[in-house]
Amino acid sequence: MKTEQDLALIAGKFAIKGNIESIAPLGNGLINDTYMVKADGPEEYVLQRINNAIFKDVELLQHNIECVTRHIRSKLKEAAENDIDRKVLRFVSVKESDKTYWTDGNTYWRVSVFIPDAVTYEAVTPEYSYFAGKAFGRFEAQLADIPDTLGETIPDFHNMELRARQLHEAVAADKAGRMADPEVQALVEEIGKYEEEMTKAERLFREGKLPKRICHCDTKVNNMMFDKDGNVLCVIDLDTVMPSFVFSDFGDFLRTAANYTAEDDPDISKVGFNMEIFKAFSKGYIESAKAFLTPVERENLPYAACLFPYMQCVRFFADYINGNTYYRIKYPEHNMDRTRNQWALFQSAKAHEAEMKEWIDSL
Repeated sequence: MKTEQDLALIAGKFAIKGNIESIAPLGNGLINDTYMVKADGPEEYVLQRINNAIFKDVELLQHNIECVTRHIRSKLKEAAENDIDRKVLRFVSVKESDKTYWTDGNTYWRVSVFIPDAVTYEAVTPEYSYFAGKAFGRFEAQLADIPDTLGETIPDFHNMELRARQLHEAVAADKAGRMADPEVQALVEEIGKYEEEMTKAERLFREGKLPKRICHCDTKVNNMMFDKDGNVLCVIDLDTVMPSFVFSDFGDFLRTAANYTAEDDPDISKVGFNMEIFKAFSKGYIESAKAFLTPVERENLPYAACLFPYMQCVRFFADYINGNTYYRIKYPEHNMDRTRNQWALFQSAKAHEAEMKEWIDSL
């Protein structure tokens, strides 16, 4: 555990304006350790330890973020927007180089400028879902013509073909002896019936019919900053920004936001796909993204809404069959409860697919 003195020495490696006065924990993020840095200069800062166990190529990670923030800033200037410094993240260079991260060889750190008078929200309401759709659609639209080449910070993060293979491998190995359970056998068979349909994105990409875009890949309501009047300022938490299908940003938001209950609720009678959230999010998203979406991307948005609960079901299920080696669990059947939950959500989303298509066509 780093002391405030240790953290001050690390923050001091960066070109912060003024003298550091205090450093304290900020937020409750699960991936990176985050701290508020107060200085006697004109700005406050955010110091983060980058989790290089998850993001193994920190150089690539920061390259992506720098390219994205630079391009968005240029777009805001072109549009003659005001208050630009609150509408895109700014990262501070290390004093002795132009890099935006510093490492002692084991841990990696970065500093960004704190955005004042801004808040995030946790509530998933139709109103905030609309804002989220509009913000993430705009984020993709701003990056549709980015000239830089970006890499995958987590390779194959949303590759459904890979996730399907991992389930097959788990079933074949049966490391934890789960395959003797009739429920597990039945679910393996049921999931398999949809595998070809759910892996069509990768096939469309190989056929040259589906492009990869620069996507956020972690679309949650709390990954947007709002001003005090409720207007969206900017999208934050850019670690997963990378080339992907637009389905990533569209489907992943709805997987969590449009479920009536938490993803690990063992009472699957509470699980269901909330069409009110779907309609609000997709309305905002298409308003912002319509300028660049291809017909194939647009017509497959209902597929994306089904894909992500299916993909997460497969991931939880494979981990359960493997003996719970990847996801943190609170009790032995936790991953199986998650699997049942996401399977129920997938089935509910599939039942609404025609209604989703009709709504998308109407926008």
